[in-house]
Amino acid sequence: MFDPVINALPAFASFFATAIALLGGFLALYVLVTPYNELALIRSGNTAAAVSLGGALLGFAMPIAVSVAVSHNLYAMIGWGVVAGALQLLTYVAARLALPQINQNIQEGKLASGIFLASLSLSTGILNAGCIV
Repeated sequence: MFDPVINALPAFASFFATAIALLGGFLALYVLVTPYNELALIRSGNTAAAVSLGGALLGFAMPIAVSVAVSHNLYAMIGWGVVAGALQLLTYVAARLALPQINQNIQEGKLASGIFLASLSLSTGILNAGCIV
């Protein structure tokens, strides 16, 4: 009854561990790229920072999940992770160019800016995930 699950556990563990490592790497890179410390802002109760970072993480995670479902290949998942990370960083840059005050607004806890950046990140992630074949 549980044989298929038990037999698939090693593959699951390798994909899950790799996905967590990719997510952690993206989080570290994203926090370095932005001029403010999201984690410190979140610790102090800044909702805008939490929403914007959450959107970026979800926008990154969706293509990773789709790449596993489509390819069942660790190297393809890592490759799509690099693409997803680059697209998320480009999305942040585009938002910053479109709204130069977005960084200051997020630091000040202005939720509209956090929601806007999260929405862009999620939209990019959905489109990225949908384009993986």
